[in-house]
Formats: sequence, C-alpha cells, structure tokens
Amino acid sequence: MRADGRAVIAGLGVALPPSAVQQELWDGYFSDYYAAGGRRGLAKRIFANSGVTTRQAAVSPLLEDISDWSTERRMRRYQVEAVPLGKEAVGRALTAAGIDADELGLLAVCSCTGYATPGLDITLARDMGMSPSVQRLFIGHMGCYAALPGLGTIADFAVARGRPALLLCAELTSLHLQPPDTRADIQQIVSHALFSDAAAAVVVTPGDRPGYAVRDVAALTDSTTAGHMTWDVTDLGFRMGLSPQVPEVLSVHVRSFTSELLGRNGLTTADVDGWAVHPGGPKILDVVQEQLGLDDAAMAPSREVLAAYGNCSSPTVLLVLEELRKLPEPPERVALLAFGPGLTLYGVLLERVLP
Repeated sequence: MRADGRAVIAGLGVALPPSAVQQELWDGYFSDYYAAGGRRGLAKRIFANSGVTTRQAAVSPLLEDISDWSTERRMRRYQVEAVPLGKEAVGRALTAAGIDADELGLLAVCSCTGYATPGLDITLARDMGMSPSVQRLFIGHMGCYAALPGLGTIADFAVARGRPALLLCAELTSLHLQPPDTRADIQQIVSHALFSDAAAAVVVTPGDRPGYAVRDVAALTDSTTAGHMTWDVTDLGFRMGLSPQVPEVLSVHVRSFTSELLGRNGLTTADVDGWAVHPGGPKILDVVQEQLGLDDAAMAPSREVLAAYGNCSSPTVLLVLEELRKLPEPPERVALLAFGPGLTLYGVLLERVLP
C-alpha cells in the first residue's frame, strides 16, 4: 500500500442461512450417524465441547441427508445456495457504505467450499448491477484465513486506483457432510461439530471517510506443518484434514507473529483494544489468549461468534469484526488474526477513522 494513501472499511454486510441448535443437530441426526460407526460416545463429547451453541446450514442434515452425494451434485447445489446468500451480504455492505454497485472498481470473492464457471464473481457482478469493466478476483482454497489476504488485496487496490473495492467471503461447509465410511475418523467428527455456513462482504474506499483504515497486513507460513490442515477434493465432496497438533503449532508462532505485526507499527498488545481472532475452535482461542496474555473480555467477541455461528471458514473473522463494530464504544485499534492451511497465520491491523 502506498504510504500517501489510506483505505478504509466503509461498510460490512453479513448474510446467514437458517440457524440450527447444536443439540438438535446432535439429537436429530449425528447421534444416529455416529452410533452406526461405534463412535457415538466420542462424538457426543466432541460436539458438547465444541464451544458451538447454534450454527447455520444452507443444507441442513435435519432436512436432507447429502452424505452420499457426488461432488458434482454438491457443486450444483452450491450455486443455488451461494448466489442469493452472496447477493444479500453484498447488498448490505454496499448500503452500509453508501456506495452504488456500479462504482466498484474491484470485486474479490473468497470461497473454498464450491466452484463453478461462471462463478460467484461473474454472477454477482451481473446481477448486482456492477460495471462491465469491474475487475474481478476469485480466491479459492485458502480456507479459514482467506478474508485477510482478500482484505489486504482490495485495500491495496483502493489506494493504488483511487476506487472502491468489495470483498465477499461465502462458504457453505454444510455441503460437505462426509459419507458414513468416514465416521470413525476423529478429524471428520471435529469438522462436523464445528463448521457452519455464512457470507460476509466488506467495502473498502480510498480516503479519510469514517470507518476502519487498513494499516498493515502480515503473513507467516510454517510449511513444515503443511499436512496438519488439509481440504481434499474427493468424489463425495471436500474432506477436511485437521490434525490435533494445530493448536501446538500455533502456540509456537502466534506470539512472535503478532509482536512483529504490532511492533513495526510502534505498538504492543496493550495498545490494541479490539481483538478479532478467528474462532477455529475452543483450543485455538485458548492458545491465542494464553500466548498473547489477553483477558477474557478481549476474547469474548471471538468466543461469542463461535457459540452463535460456529466456524464458518473465511467469513468468520469478519463476523467477529462486525461484533466489535457494533459495540457501544467501538475499539480504536483492531487486530484481526486468522489461521489456516499451510499452516498459515494472517494478521491485519485496523485503526479507527472518526468523522
């Protein structure tokens, strides 16, 4: 980003499919699903300790069992469900920013749960009335941290080109319920207990209008642990690989990573009054809280999002940011942290711009 410019988050919009209570999901579907595989006791404990109270599903197992669907069938359903969800989030973000769709210079879309061509970027640009000359970018398979490189990219565009840009993160993890022959795999149990659906859109504009300015972006990838988090395309949907060692690897890096991001901006953790930490699961949040020395109040928004929405992959950190923005006294500085395949840590530092 050029030193003489500033990109500001001017609007944020969220769209959610129907919600379900975690206990009802267990009682109404997963209890029998895991009983047949002999893992009901273990799965019940994982579901109970997931930190999730409610979550959303565009395709709910309480209404239809898609565990034996082909990947082709799942991808066709993705288009049906993701387009209206994306439109809703984008519309809300544009309205909040006071920007018309045809003013956008760039539309970036992040999604790792569905693919088609023409994709969400083309369909939304057409249906939302964006200019035929709008530039488009699709960011796929980056997983839970994708919102942050996406945010950095649209911020750089806004400063370099002097035009508004929009990022949409849309994920439908419910489409990837795995077939019964995976019931004994603890990684699939954890995934089924945590993941959820959501869409979140952010509008970034150049200049000094009120909002949160994107001050800095940082990344760190520990490629020696690349196998700890995977997302494989199979004939029966996309399959999550989630090693129990992920929190341990995160504990090695998150303190120095965050200190580097803040330090090069002349800050420490004490100078940050808003923390948007991707709630990948309770253990992830516990590690970040311990390593950064944060109190319960600092972590509350992230834990509340996990409880209310589950882990929605890429939109989730933006859901936490929205909770911070809605506080009676929004924070002056916000650190966004997200983690995903690689194993990768991403951070974004925001600073509030007042009217």
